[in-house]
Amino acid sequence: MAGPTTAQRGAAKRADTPARPPHIRPEGRRLTGRTRLVLAAVVAALIAAGGIWVLYGSSWLRLEQVTTTGTDVLTRAEVEAAAAAPVGAPLISVDTEAMADRLRQKLPRIDSVDVVRSWPHGIGLKVTERKPVLLVKKGAKFIEVDAKGVRFATVDEAPRHVPLLELESDRSPSLRRFGSDRLLREAVRVAGGLPTRLAGETKAVRISSYDSVVLELTRGRTVMWGSAEEGPVKARVLTALMNAAPKAGHFDVSAPTAPAVSKS
Repeated sequence: MAGPTTAQRGAAKRADTPARPPHIRPEGRRLTGRTRLVLAAVVAALIAAGGIWVLYGSSWLRLEQVTTTGTDVLTRAEVEAAAAAPVGAPLISVDTEAMADRLRQKLPRIDSVDVVRSWPHGIGLKVTERKPVLLVKKGAKFIEVDAKGVRFATVDEAPRHVPLLELESDRSPSLRRFGSDRLLREAVRVAGGLPTRLAGETKAVRISSYDSVVLELTRGRTVMWGSAEEGPVKARVLTALMNAAPKAGHFDVSAPTAPAVSKS
């Protein structure tokens, strides 16, 4: 009797061989993603903690130097003393807004100031001072007034090329109606709008009412300015008149469309 064929023996062998179990991914590989996330979080926390320590706890980024720019009348020592910068404190902790407020409060001559951090160890103070456009005499001293009408300083000597306010209150019905502050504002508007050359030649601004302003120039010349309205136009007209009649002693630009010139 013939034995099993080769095909039959192969089939029987496959039937006797146990089936290979399905491939199972090792448990450790399923945790790899979570482990990476945990490690990343730990590293981020360490970096953040290190950064905070560098900024606040280390001696590397602390305030060591204060520099000042933009001063004219004020000295750098005055500004830096008023700023009271916390030298030795972490630079990141310096309250720059509080420092700017402190400077404007202690030094009214300062119109604006920018307080900026200069890494790694500095603070910069960029100062803009007020510029006087008019002087108000007070006893033997002078009060400086800027173009905004702010009385910001009292000085012993009058600065050069800044006109003096002459308020003729005894002849001013407007004083009773508007008060001296209104007349001062009108005079400031006139003085603050004068071109540089004309401002340098103006010795005084005389005002008796809001629409009666007179400029006293060098060499005994006078200008009837009128009100503070149309200031730029009046300045251009006056400049043209002064060029056309250099020996004239009196100019009237109160009505700039109909100016007048006379010798006295």
